[in-house]
Amino acid sequence: MRRLEFGWYLPTNGDTIVFNDEDGSIKPSLQLFEEIIQAAEAARFSYILIPVIPTCWEAYVTSSYLAGRTKTIKPLIAARPGYINPVLLAKMISTFDQITGGRIAVNLIAGQNEAELLRDGIRYSKEERYALMDEEVSILKSLWTSEGPIDHEGQFHTLKGAWIEPKIHQKPHPPFYLGGGSMDAWRLSARHSDVHLFWGDSPERIGENIRDIKRLAGEHGRADEIGFGMRLQIVCRESEDDAWVAARELVSKGTDATRAELKEITKNSAANIRVQELAKTFGEFITPHLWTGITKVRSGAGIAVVGNPEQCAAQLQEFIDAGCHSFCLSGFPHAQEATRFNALVRPLIERRNPGRCQTIAA
Repeated sequence: MRRLEFGWYLPTNGDTIVFNDEDGSIKPSLQLFEEIIQAAEAARFSYILIPVIPTCWEAYVTSSYLAGRTKTIKPLIAARPGYINPVLLAKMISTFDQITGGRIAVNLIAGQNEAELLRDGIRYSKEERYALMDEEVSILKSLWTSEGPIDHEGQFHTLKGAWIEPKIHQKPHPPFYLGGGSMDAWRLSARHSDVHLFWGDSPERIGENIRDIKRLAGEHGRADEIGFGMRLQIVCRESEDDAWVAARELVSKGTDATRAELKEITKNSAANIRVQELAKTFGEFITPHLWTGITKVRSGAGIAVVGNPEQCAAQLQEFIDAGCHSFCLSGFPHAQEATRFNALVRPLIERRNPGRCQTIAA
């Protein structure tokens, strides 16, 4: 049985207490980033997801700075197909890994917003991006595990005698995470991921998806190697009433136009389409404490666990029982919600799952 691990999120495009409200926004700054990552480390989160969308600060530079301000937490940073030459990327990650003593994990992202990708000069189709990512991850793994120079002849890259220094610190390589709802994403996860992260869905559907991906992983002899987790928002307060007040305040400035825009920019993302389907099918509540409200104002992982500590722990336990062991969480504002999770929810999960929670020094 896998150890349970908890990750947090660093909003490098700024934080908020009310979406779409200038008065409720918190501008990005080093002070904000340090406050959040240090709160997450003090709250014993083992990793922190650093976003890579255009409105965010550059992830590798930001993470390098923050690694020097922390001791245990591990940045989870994206490797996006086509953005960085894979030999240079392998060298960047191994350098970071050596400097921090093994504090980096790799997030695999093909991209959900076609217009955003075109702005960045990435002109591959979705199918091509997954094929490119497959090839680039294979190159990364080869460079990190090979005893000497490697050659590679692929669809996108040709390498002759490629090698890197320094060598990777984590053996055989840093863990790979991937979140995605398409079959392309599932197949890539089955071949390469250590953890496949699902966005919010019914626990029953998550259990079915886990079984399907494990079958795909079995084709590569990895059915027992791949793990599973959830990417969720959380709004926890000591009373259920206070939690719902906070949750509804977050989306109080959302509009139909905002939601229509979100649907348009993510129309080619299977995971985003599924999130919108859930909101349409279930309305606000997938379960009594699994809320779709944030999907009205935020693309991506907008499903939230809402309630008092016991209710939030019980909802997360349903995903644990379905087969998940990793939880990449976020909440608003991020420093305060990380602290609340550690104080109010984590102890209940630890009691429900004795001996399974990772021990991270504060």
